[in-house]
Amino acid sequence: MPEGYSTESRNLERALTRAMIADPGLKRVVASVGRPEPRTRPPDFRTLLQIIASQQVSTQAASAINERLSILCGGKVTWRKILNRSDTQLRECGLSRSKVEYARGLAEMIRDKQLNLDQLASLRSDVAIEKLIQIRGIGRWSAQIFAMFALNHGDIFPSDDLALQVAVQRYHGLSKRPSSSKTEELAQRWSPERTAVALLMWKYYGAATLD
Repeated sequence: MPEGYSTESRNLERALTRAMIADPGLKRVVASVGRPEPRTRPPDFRTLLQIIASQQVSTQAASAINERLSILCGGKVTWRKILNRSDTQLRECGLSRSKVEYARGLAEMIRDKQLNLDQLASLRSDVAIEKLIQIRGIGRWSAQIFAMFALNHGDIFPSDDLALQVAVQRYHGLSKRPSSSKTEELAQRWSPERTAVALLMWKYYGAATLD
């Protein structure tokens, strides 16, 4: 590995290498689109709020919303600052009415010590995800994304993700996009390195020419 590689890059490289040994077909994907980069994020309120803000909007829209939230909060988005901003200010950043409610609810849970994000990292993936989806506004996809990128869990494949379904369809040469359950089934062969393969499949999807 090149000198200066981060720990996250090394870990991803090793996980992907193990996945390619188990499934040599992944080598042609790497040869086609290259290796993915890690997407590590801190396991904090800001990251979880960014995931909420990104739900059901384009990548560009999500980036713009999160940038406006950062400006509104003086460069550091915290639960205290979100509680101190008005609904109008949050809506002007691009959050929908329901997402404003979710953001406030999340901030209140942390304020009231009903949620300790620091403790989630010590839990098994399935337990951490189940705790996260108890939070209003956090579905399974959002919980899985947080577990992958903020909690550093290595064996998660968000099978509800449309891009991953399309990438799996292309990889297996399927005539139609697989359902969530079928995608989950097909991804089982990549366990326990499913997070690394998901990153590769997202890159594969991005490199695809879509009709």
